[in-house]
Amino acid sequence: MKNGVIRELFKNRTLLLMFLPVAVLLFLFNYLPLAGLVIAFKDFDFTKGIFGSNWMNPLLDNFDYLFSSDTAFRAVRNTILLNVLFITVGLIFEVGFALLLNEVRNKYFKRVSQSLTFLPFFISWIVVGVFAYNLLDFESGAINHFLASIGLQPIDFYSEAGLWPIILTIAVRWKATGYGTIIYLAALTSIDNSYYEAASIDGATRWQQIRYISLPMLRPTIIILTLLAVGRIMNADFGMFYAMVGDASLLFPTTDVIDTFVYRSLRKSGDIGMASAAGFLQSMIAFVLVIASNYAARKIDKDSAIF
Repeated sequence: MKNGVIRELFKNRTLLLMFLPVAVLLFLFNYLPLAGLVIAFKDFDFTKGIFGSNWMNPLLDNFDYLFSSDTAFRAVRNTILLNVLFITVGLIFEVGFALLLNEVRNKYFKRVSQSLTFLPFFISWIVVGVFAYNLLDFESGAINHFLASIGLQPIDFYSEAGLWPIILTIAVRWKATGYGTIIYLAALTSIDNSYYEAASIDGATRWQQIRYISLPMLRPTIIILTLLAVGRIMNADFGMFYAMVGDASLLFPTTDVIDTFVYRSLRKSGDIGMASAAGFLQSMIAFVLVIASNYAARKIDKDSAIF
């Protein structure tokens, strides 16, 4: 067995050497920092360092604040609900747009459309936040100017928390749909054209070809990408939320997520242990969700599961 392993290593030495830089980076930036998780169970003191700081007594005292605070519970709830909304709407938009582009026969129009929808991905959330403010501001926003011009009452968007899940979803879709479409479009273009030709000979319409050929062929890709998205469901995009919402406390009932909650708490109290506990809790919940989602995916389609 030992000789077989050595033989395989020697046989694949070129590939292993190519993988070596990636392995080093993974170790340095993904595995080595895991040692810092002990901060979640310590009364962190900058003068003593991570491993010199005293353990909490009781050990889970840093987690008590997260479980006992109504604000923390609200942040966890908003993180999950908003990410579920983003994943669901994103799946519909990205798959739908990929299917539309796949039906376009004019190559020039197809490339221009894909480029224009992909462009917003490279725009910073800071810039998007400025755009949003100029559109939504109560006194000088373009939307309220338009409403006033047609005789309607202006809307104070920055005090109406209930509107912001929709506003944030629109912003995310505008920015990310073009990028998310790429993988689905690549999967569609890899489908053997003979399937469509056979269906066309049998009299199938374009909609029937999409329903019975394109969508079933996309199912493994959809499942895998959804599972990967579920793995990040406890991690909100801090840049987006802080650029779009900032410190507008009136919007916190629907927009305050774990990342912004921890940032505010850390900025006010400087409690590194509580921030680390929040991050640890995020990772554990995400781990459980990925395992459960992968189990469900395996029940639906064994070959589509990640592991």
